[in-house]
Order: sequence, then C-alpha cells, then structure tokens
Amino acid sequence: MSAMKPHEMKALILTGGSGTRLRPLTYTGAKQLVPVANKPILFYVLENIAAAGIRDVGLVIAPETGQEVMESVGNGSRWGLNAEYILQERPLGLAHAVLTAKDYLKTSPFLMYLGDNLIGCRVRCEVEEFLQDEFLSAAIFLKAVPNPRAFGVAVVNGNGQVVDLVEKPSDPPSNLALVGIYLFRPDVFEAIGNIRPSARGELEITDAISWLIKNGRHVHSHIIETWWLDTGKKDDLLLANDTVMDDWLKTHIAGSVDAHSQVTGRVHIDDGAQLIRSVVRGPVIIGAGAKLVEATIGPFTAIGPGVLIERSTVDHSVIMEGCHIRDIARLENSVLGRRVKVCPTSTSHGAISLMVGDDCVIEVKG
Repeated sequence: MSAMKPHEMKALILTGGSGTRLRPLTYTGAKQLVPVANKPILFYVLENIAAAGIRDVGLVIAPETGQEVMESVGNGSRWGLNAEYILQERPLGLAHAVLTAKDYLKTSPFLMYLGDNLIGCRVRCEVEEFLQDEFLSAAIFLKAVPNPRAFGVAVVNGNGQVVDLVEKPSDPPSNLALVGIYLFRPDVFEAIGNIRPSARGELEITDAISWLIKNGRHVHSHIIETWWLDTGKKDDLLLANDTVMDDWLKTHIAGSVDAHSQVTGRVHIDDGAQLIRSVVRGPVIIGAGAKLVEATIGPFTAIGPGVLIERSTVDHSVIMEGCHIRDIARLENSVLGRRVKVCPTSTSHGAISLMVGDDCVIEVKG
C-alpha cells in the first residue's frame, strides 16, 4: 500500500489557553493573535501548515477568545486551507483538546501544532517522513535548550527513537525540550483513553506519548536546528520580534517618505504609511496607514497599522494597531496593545519602558 500524501492528513491547531504570562495584552484577546513583525503568531503557524501540503485544519478554540480567532482566520482560504472550528469548553489539557477534536480527526493521521509556537523552519519533510513510515504512532519535535528543567524533556536513542519523556525534571536526563509540534496516528486516542488527569487536573499529551512508548509503539523525534521561540512573556515577545525581523524582513517601501526623512537598513513600509521629517533605522516594519511626524524609530521596532507617532523616539518595541505616541523623549523595550495613547503630563526627558494592554491612556510624568 502506498504512503499517504500530506493533503490526505489533517492539522490540529490549539488556540486556547489563558495567556496569563502575556497579561495585560491578553486580558482582551487571544495570545495566538499577538503580532510579531506585524503578523499574528497564529498566521505563521498557518503558513507552515500550508507549506507542508496539508489542506484541512481544525482549530481548537476557547469560549473566551474563539470568536476573535474565527474572525481573524475565517475559512482559511487565504492560506489555501479549509478551516473548521472545535470548541473546547474548559482548558483541561492538550490531550483533552485532542479528544475534543476526535469527531473532526476521525481516523486521519494529523499534525498537532500549538498556536503560539514560532519556529524558524518548515515542517514539510518531517510530515512526509511520518506518512511514509506506517510503523510510527507519533513523532515529536525537540530543541536543545540551556534550561531543560523548565520544559518537558525527551530521552532519545541513537536512532532518533524516543525512549522516555519527563515533565519539568529537577534532574534533566537530556537537554532536549518538547516543542509544541507533534505528529500522531489514531493510536493516540487509545493512549489518551488510558491516562488519568495530572496533579493539575489536566490530561497531559506527554502522558499519552509516554503510554505509547511503554506499550511498544514507535515514537520518533525531530531535532529543530533553527530557532524556536516561546512568546509567553514581554521579553520573549520582543525576542521573537527581533528574530523574525532579523531573519525574514525584506526592504519594501510602498508608503510615502518625504524629502526630509531618512530611511536606512532593512525597512518595510506598507501602503498608506507616511514618514514626515522622520528618521527610521532598520530592521523596522511600519504598517498600513501609520503616520510618523518628526519621529525617530530605532532598530527592531514593529509599528502596526494606523499608528501615529509624533515628536517621539521609539526603539526596540512592538507598537500595535491604532496607537498614538506623542512627545515622548524615548520609548524603548516596550509592548503596547491596540489603541494605546502615550503622552506626557509635562516635558518628557528620560527613557521609559512599558507593557500595556488594549485601549489604555498612559500619561508619562516628565
């Protein structure tokens, strides 16, 4: 029997979770839709799935943020995907999310992808390899990390076969952390049916994979050699923004740059954006309709659509859609949610760093 093709398998993206580490940004929205280089993290995931040749995608959504995810992704057609939505009423673990999607997945092998994971490579080769080896029940993606105590850790033999998994070990048996990307065959449902909730009351996918291993099923590993980014906290999000812009940003000037403005380095300026008597040093991305007036923008800054920056310096920051920054001497290492206004109560002199959720007004004391 010939091996299946990628378009014959499905993908499952998990978009739930409360995003507690990214608050206040995620009080009002899904963490998977926080932008990196002006594109929601989830969109990078969808691009990778489409590039793998998969066409049918189920998105597991939470009651709190599901509507926002559905409005952003729609039917998936912009990526050449067929998107369907599966409601997980309560966050009872990754394995529970898989169980919730059983009617959608049926008997298909599937790629499972956590919607807030960013990696610097495609997964098509791993998908094809998994489909060609029908003896594999699962395959997991791993990354060597300096702090394995903070992750689920895998023990792998010389053939790349996974022989053990340990969740956040005090004495790690390896430095190979589980990345939130997995390949499964329907055996995983049998495994989930044979595990119990963990101490935190969740059905853990690591327990399901461990069950497969202990019951003689084959679980393979793939080591990611490029970057893998966890976008759970402000500094992580800024690092993700830095990494994506450093690796993937290309110069593109579609907006207007007046004769008194200066643009150096790799700078992407979308349609309708305006630079008026401003200085921009890349890598920088400026969204559609943004307006910079007598502004200085430093490297590794992402400025969202419709942002207005007047007489201010912004450096190494993520400024989301619709923000207004006025008369600020220096805003650096900051993440501003949508429609945030930052202005001084008097003349602003020093540098400030902010992490602010949507629709806030921040008055900076001079």
